[in-house]
Amino acid sequence: MSENTAIETQGVKYAGSKLKILPHILKLIRPLPVNRVFDGFSGTTRVAQALAQQGYEVIANDIAVWPYWFGQCYLMNTRPAAYYEPLIRRLNTLPGKSGWFTQHYGGEDRNGAAVQPDGTKRPWLKHNTRKLDAIRKEIDALWLPKAEKGVLLTSLILALDRVDSTLGHQASYLREWAPRARKTMLLEVPRLIPRTARHRVFRKDIFDLAGGVEADLAYYDPPYGSNNEKMPPSRVRYASYYHLWTTVCLNDRPRLFGKAHRRADTGDLVAGSVFESYQRGRSGRFVAVEALERLIRQTRSRFILLSYSSGGRATAEELMAVLDSRGSIAKVVQVDYQRNVMAAMRWTHDWVRDSDAPHREFLFLLEQ
Repeated sequence: MSENTAIETQGVKYAGSKLKILPHILKLIRPLPVNRVFDGFSGTTRVAQALAQQGYEVIANDIAVWPYWFGQCYLMNTRPAAYYEPLIRRLNTLPGKSGWFTQHYGGEDRNGAAVQPDGTKRPWLKHNTRKLDAIRKEIDALWLPKAEKGVLLTSLILALDRVDSTLGHQASYLREWAPRARKTMLLEVPRLIPRTARHRVFRKDIFDLAGGVEADLAYYDPPYGSNNEKMPPSRVRYASYYHLWTTVCLNDRPRLFGKAHRRADTGDLVAGSVFESYQRGRSGRFVAVEALERLIRQTRSRFILLSYSSGGRATAEELMAVLDSRGSIAKVVQVDYQRNVMAAMRWTHDWVRDSDAPHREFLFLLEQ
């Protein structure tokens, strides 16, 4: 595989982004006899993008809808950037129109304040949601193949992410408009990757897919729940954090609730991923740890590379015990770095941990 270390990837602001540990992931995989990699929780697809650029065949999967379209863009597209340039120009020059997105997510600048007359805050100013309403309607009207639609949806989400007024998640919005929110949204052709392998992209529950995928290495980065006992479970759910991207992709005008106008299907009582569970099972072990053990048992790969954050529900020692019981732990890498922008959140003072505490990312390499 390629020894190129100048890997560039694209993505939105994301709580679980692996951007900073990509070099460590690639360094661990490179010496192994690996050609095909299964990325079971692909998220923003940064890992999948990096692997594809290194020449690996990638099978990407995520239960969320927007990673599926990112995967279509970065893994399945065969068109050059020049093909999309006139399409992007066309979308950028559409006259704005007030529609569903503007009604629910567009706000006025009230002398710098983002709080609207109804007491809600909004993620975008109206001049950008009007563009969103027009562009999103046009993308569906074009009736493009999946990969090409994926490129345009990815371009739209990246553009929206550059002009939002959030801390990087969408469970709440800023009280004062972020300076970037005043800019006018401008779509650009994403950084496309030449397709050199037979990649595949899925949107399935991991347990419905893992047992049927044959790969040389499986990379798993499940959406672990927080290890803070006082943290409200709704705050760790990725469906809540990124509900806007789901709606932009589906364009389904869902039923909404709360001051953030979240999708009803991301409500606090709606079941999330088992890996986000904050509960212990009958055995006394965390449900998320038991799910991981089950996943490893089903995986049909010689190697498994597992990402784990020290902010997750289980301890590194618990994970080591699970991995050790399923195979031989070939290597453990610990990466220390500052938390991303999500560390600045302040919902209540009683459960947010000290933002100066060390944050560690672990990479466990398992050989079965």
